[in-house]
Amino acid sequence: MSSLNVIGRHKSPRRIIVGITGATGIVYGVRLLGVLKALGIETHLVVTKAGELTRAHETDLSADDLRAMADFAYSPGEIGAALASGSFRTMGMIIAPCTVHTLSEIATGVTSNLLTRSADVTLKERRRLVLLVREFPLHGGHLKSMLAVTEMGGIVAPPVPAFYTRPQTIEEIVDQTIGRVLDLFELEMGTFPRWGETIALTTPAKRKSAVDT
Repeated sequence: MSSLNVIGRHKSPRRIIVGITGATGIVYGVRLLGVLKALGIETHLVVTKAGELTRAHETDLSADDLRAMADFAYSPGEIGAALASGSFRTMGMIIAPCTVHTLSEIATGVTSNLLTRSADVTLKERRRLVLLVREFPLHGGHLKSMLAVTEMGGIVAPPVPAFYTRPQTIEEIVDQTIGRVLDLFELEMGTFPRWGETIALTTPAKRKSAVDT
């Protein structure tokens, strides 16, 4: 058997790049790291300086605690890291949460750090890029950046909670978003309810009401 045939049958590594920026909602990135570890997915983490500020404000985790949740962690200034090269194979990248500043850099292709460079590489290699953009309200510039990223193949996925699941805790709200994001990578989280599977309208009256509206 030739070496080319062996290489051709080699499976892509089960690894995902996780970016955390300074937008509120660092809980999404933290939970994502925990779930990916439980699923056996190798994680490569980049946290921006603003992301570190948000970590300190919104959690009790130290910088070391957060980095320890990933298999590999990098500083934003490590432009020469493996993540900056398209030859470093991954399943894709998730930025959770994603600031508008980060969104804008990705939209223009003018990247200034390892996180946005990694996102740019993810797009150019036609891999999955998912951005949990956290901003409200939005002006036209934000929407244009979202459109630009979408046209390049990225997915803009604001962490908008679903209330038909009747969540009782913040953790349930976070898990619903993380579960939907992992669906985009064909990864099954298995801990959040799905409409039509684990959730159903139980009476004809309720079913009719839902259709009528």
